[in-house]
Amino acid sequence: MDLETAAALLFQALCTLALAGVHFGLWRQRRQHYHATWAVAWAVYALRLGLIAGYIVRRELPWLFAHQVVTLGTGLLLLWAALQFATQAKWRPVYAALPVLAVVWAWFSVFVMHDMAAAGMSSALLLSVVTFGTGVVFARHDRRSPSVGARLLAWGFLAWGLHHLDYPLLRSQGSGVMLGVFMDVTLILLVAVGTLTLVLGEERAAVALRNTQLEQLSDLLLRAQEEERRRIARELHDDAGQTLTALKIELDLEGRTEASARVAQVLNRIRDVSELLRPRVLDDLGLVPALRSLAEDFSKRTRIPVMVEADEAQSWPPEAALAFYRVAQEALTNVARHAGASSAWLSLSRTTEGSRLVVEDDGRGIRHGLKPHLGLLGMRERISAAGGTLRFAEATQGGLRVEAHLPERSGA
Repeated sequence: MDLETAAALLFQALCTLALAGVHFGLWRQRRQHYHATWAVAWAVYALRLGLIAGYIVRRELPWLFAHQVVTLGTGLLLLWAALQFATQAKWRPVYAALPVLAVVWAWFSVFVMHDMAAAGMSSALLLSVVTFGTGVVFARHDRRSPSVGARLLAWGFLAWGLHHLDYPLLRSQGSGVMLGVFMDVTLILLVAVGTLTLVLGEERAAVALRNTQLEQLSDLLLRAQEEERRRIARELHDDAGQTLTALKIELDLEGRTEASARVAQVLNRIRDVSELLRPRVLDDLGLVPALRSLAEDFSKRTRIPVMVEADEAQSWPPEAALAFYRVAQEALTNVARHAGASSAWLSLSRTTEGSRLVVEDDGRGIRHGLKPHLGLLGMRERISAAGGTLRFAEATQGGLRVEAHLPERSGA
């Protein structure tokens, strides 16, 4: 019977070592101190099981003494790991007195009192208290930051704390160990599942936070880009434009028509660049007139007619208007550069659910592949920053369909 009990305890030790290996792997990946402490705690717990198996087989006091010391050390390590995780506790020299007291008490209970029941009950009670304390730490963490993993760990350690109290009833002098091993292995699995769930939840939260930060950074960059475009467009229009206009007037007065014509060309080019950077019509007249002006200018430059369908009576919030205008601008640029199209269509609609901008052409479409480039990425970033979605599909005329959708809340 003793050999069977020892074998069961060794099996439990192997399960515990597997849990220690999980935490060791997490420590190597994440370099967080509490995972290292948990790895050591569970490895020491496995050593505890080996020592009690040795005592059951040999019935020698040194085995019991070592078991008592390791049991107390295991409890302190588990509690310290939980405190490191939940409260970012830092080591203090005064804490070193606790393991010293544990060794002194183990020596006194085994070699001075010679009372095996008292020694076993004291270690079981202390281990139960620190295991209970670990469960309380996780329960408080769950109240502060609700988490399924923390909840599983809290209940697992609380149940384990109760389980340690069955020592004087079921496992005194090795009796009832098989039932205890079964319960311990079950609780080890519960703790392992809780730990992995907690870690995965932390990773998901970290990824979500990172995505939020990236979205905020993207939004700030887009805003800064628009402000810089506005500033450059204003300087081109006001400073360079006024200077060239004055020069053209002087040349006209002097009768130098050829030079005046060249200055007029440069002036028109500057005005075109200024409009591309920040269309004044968008700020002055609104989105629909700006889109019609964009389509008209595009048709003049590329000889590709663009049909525009939009409701003139709609009023558009500045954020939504700017996002839709930039998407239309980039989509038409893509038509001119890559589509090989002969016609394009632009439609703008708005319902109670949201707003939609669609740009289609009759060119090559996505059947020949849609290579990602900065323009497409810029469109997606703008719509995402405004809380909407961007979709690419095959157009009804066989070309590319760019569809941007903004929910109504994003335009409010």
